[in-house]
Parts: sequence; C-alpha cells; structure tokens
Amino acid sequence: MDSANQVWNVCAPITTQGRSVSVEKIVNGMKHAKAEGADTVEVRLDCITNFHPLHDLKIILQNKPLPVLIAYRPKWEGGLYEGDESMGLEALQLAVELGADFIEVELKAASWFASLVEHKRNHNSYGKIIVSCYVDDITLPGEELQLVARLQATGADIIKLVTHAADITEVIRIFSWFPYCQVPLIAYSSGERGLISQLLSPKFGGFFVYGTLAGNSIPGIPSLESLKEAYKLERVNEDTKVFGLISKPVSHSKGPILHNPSFIHVNYNGIYVPMFVDDLKKFFSTYPSPYFSGFSVGIPYKEEVLKFCDEVHPLAQSIGAVNTIIRRPGDGKLVGYNTDCEAAITAIEDALIEHDCNDGGATLGSPLAGRLFVLVGAGGAGKALAFGAKSRGARLVIFDNDFDRAKSLACAVSGEVQPYKELINFQPEKGAILANATPVGMHPNTDRISVAEATLGDYWLVFDAVYTPRRTKLLKEADAAGAITVSGIEMFLRQAIGQFNLFTGLEGTIFIFSFFQVCTYIF
Repeated sequence: MDSANQVWNVCAPITTQGRSVSVEKIVNGMKHAKAEGADTVEVRLDCITNFHPLHDLKIILQNKPLPVLIAYRPKWEGGLYEGDESMGLEALQLAVELGADFIEVELKAASWFASLVEHKRNHNSYGKIIVSCYVDDITLPGEELQLVARLQATGADIIKLVTHAADITEVIRIFSWFPYCQVPLIAYSSGERGLISQLLSPKFGGFFVYGTLAGNSIPGIPSLESLKEAYKLERVNEDTKVFGLISKPVSHSKGPILHNPSFIHVNYNGIYVPMFVDDLKKFFSTYPSPYFSGFSVGIPYKEEVLKFCDEVHPLAQSIGAVNTIIRRPGDGKLVGYNTDCEAAITAIEDALIEHDCNDGGATLGSPLAGRLFVLVGAGGAGKALAFGAKSRGARLVIFDNDFDRAKSLACAVSGEVQPYKELINFQPEKGAILANATPVGMHPNTDRISVAEATLGDYWLVFDAVYTPRRTKLLKEADAAGAITVSGIEMFLRQAIGQFNLFTGLEGTIFIFSFFQVCTYIF
C-alpha cells in the first residue's frame, strides 16, 4: 500500500542526532525496520558519514524495502549539516529525482520549498513534501496555532510540529492542534514525558507515529517491537478509551504489554499507556474528562492520589492507598480502588497452601493466621500487604526508612514497628513471612537486598513486590536458603485482573487467558 494514502503509519528513524552512520548501515537498518513492523523509514542525510549526495542517495533509494522520508537538518536547526545551503537544497532535489517518498524541509528554510515543488513537478515525482518546525520554548497561549497556520500557509503536502515536553501536562496542547489542520499533521513532544503524544496520535488524527529500531532507544519514542506486540495502534480511533499508568519512574512497567493485548483479545476498544507524571495536582487539573477513562497508580503516588479522587472504595479508604481509578460514566467522577491488597495476600496464601498440599498437610483457614509477618516498606504497596495480612490473622512487624510512616501503619493494623536501621540485625522467629514492598532490588539497581542474607533461612516464605527483574536478588538468595519464594509477578498479575474488571466491566477469566498468551513475551 502507498503509505501516503494511509490515515497514519509507523515511521522508523534510521539515523538519529549524534550518531553518524554509513550508507551500508542505513540499507541494513531499512531491512530491519521492515522486519520489525515499520511502514516508512526516515533517513537524515546530515547524519551520513562522508556524505556523497548522488552516490549515497542512489544506494539508499534503489535498495529501499519501504517508503523513505529524506531529511537534511542544518546545524542551526539542531542537525549536523554545516555546509552551504545550496548544497543542502541540491541533495533534496536529487532525492526528489531518485524517488524519495517524503522530503522534509525546515520552516526556516522555506525558500527551499518553492524550488522543491518546481523540481517535483518537472520530474513528475509523486513524493510528498513535509514542512517542519522544531521548537523547545512555546509558552504563550495560541503561539502553537500560529505556527500551525504558518506551516499550512507554505502549501506543504504534510506539516510537522515538534516540541519538547518538560512535563506531561504540556502534551495536551498537541491534541488540540489537529482540528485546525487542513492537511495531514505530524505532531509530538520529544522526551520521556512526551511519550503519550506518539501513542495517542492515531486517536487524534496524526499522520506518523515514530518507532525505534531494536537497540536504538530514543526517549519519548516507543520501540517498533512495543508498537507491534503491545499497542497495535491500527486499532486506535477517535472512540478508543484511554487508560494510563501514573508513575515516576514509569519505563519499568509491564502494564502496557499486558493490558493492551487483553483489550484486543476481548475486542474492547481501549489502549493503556505509560505516563511519567511529576505533579498529580497539575496532571488532574490539565486532563479533565474525557481524555482518560481510568488509571493505574504506581510508585510513588498510591497514597497521595486519594485526595484527587471524588470517591474512594471503603477498602482503599481503610488502607489509605489507591492503585486503580475509574472515571465513572455519566457524571465523570474519579473513583479510587485498591486491587493490590487481595492480589498480594492471595499470592502468598496460595504458595503456602500449595507447599502444604505437596507435603501432605491440610490447611484450615488462612495459612497466614498466627504467623509473624515481617513487612519492609510502609508505602502504598506496603499498606495493602499490611491490611491484607491483618485480615488473615497474621502478627506484623513493620520496617520503613520513614519511622513515623511505619509507626502510623503499625498502629492501624495493631502491629509492631522497628527502626529501619535495625532490619539488618533483625532475627525472625522460625516460620515467619518476609514481604518486601520497597523498590530495593528493582531494575536497574538489581544487586541489593534490604535484609541480612544470613537470616533468610529463618523465613518460611519470602515475597518480593518487585517484578523487574522477575527473579530479584532477594528471591534468589531466599531460594538458596530454602525458603518458599513468591515473585512480584504474582501480585502484578492478580492486581491487573482486578484492574481489568474495573476498566472494562468484563470478567477476569478472559483476561487470565490473555495473560498466559503474553506472559512469556513480558518476562
């Protein structure tokens, strides 16, 4: 299919700022891009090592397996090209002659545009001309729309406006540009906080979504692999309901590659996106209904987010932490829930029951009843574990680097609190349960555990809420010491089933089936 006739397509940058590459690598990169699911590739001529226009463009365009976008960014516009402007124009004219599918010209080099249009006409070229503008400092209301109008006034086939997002709340401006465009628009914010501008582009009518090749990570640009395996943006339209993970950091989350395939499996028109949020108040005041239909809430916001909910489920209220928010249809109110509590406790219980059954024993009531439950971390996940353990009759000892927070939680669950510095020396009674509800051991700092290795053999079971990596150092050491181990994956899956039910109103059994289809890919 001619990509110019598609509503949108996935464009893979083969060359990127600061990385000089050979023509041979570009040709190989184009082949990899096709294999990874790209529809179009972008080649920056200013990034080619010892660029020779006629020779190099012939090789690139005669060997293209996909439509090619040719760009030549001068240094004054953030590129690498420092030569004479006429030479840059000549290179783009050659690209027109040799069959480039898209030619990108900077708005500041608008004088090139008329020459390219004439050159295109003279050579009967079908290539589309993109006029682009890259800005970092748009601050005045309406300034963006003025830029959109200037871009359209050039007469370009396609226009492109790129900003840099210092905060995720800045991305909402991009979504408002599309209704004003009379020609196809490529628009996004760069940087990790701008990621949703790419993922939601098809919903608002964007022409390109950019995706990176394996091993060529660019902040704010999703990988081709994730676009293909998780997001499947060809399903996204203006009616798609948007759900997102509010967290800081957010890149570690496996939620998108669990929820999105599950939406697809049950034919639910939804998309789940990661959102790097710096300020909850600013975020919720910026994105009113109907932008998002619901949220997952991660580190460090599970407690703070309660004050932004219009209503909170009684369990979540008693725990003092919310990990799921639904925007209620009809009145649009935000309702907070906690699916972490049952997820974590049932994961631990099931592991104990399975072990008892394998040993020929039988369990009456909860296997946690009467056991010492040593909890490390009194944040959102820790609170869910504490209330769950208390509900099963466990005795709690709580450690947290914020002693007052640990003390408050201990009072709420009739438990004991000890200073965090004493954890390394704490000697548990035989048969105790250890639960880590802190980020200690999470990628990329995977070589740490919070307890003394020598004490791990005294625990009957060790649970780690961290699930990246799948087998944390804590779990490996506990396993070697002979303890039953439960990965955070178990909690992650179970809480996600609860979220899926709340997001869609569908039964989680279908979601479980979908999980097993994708869990090998995730972990």
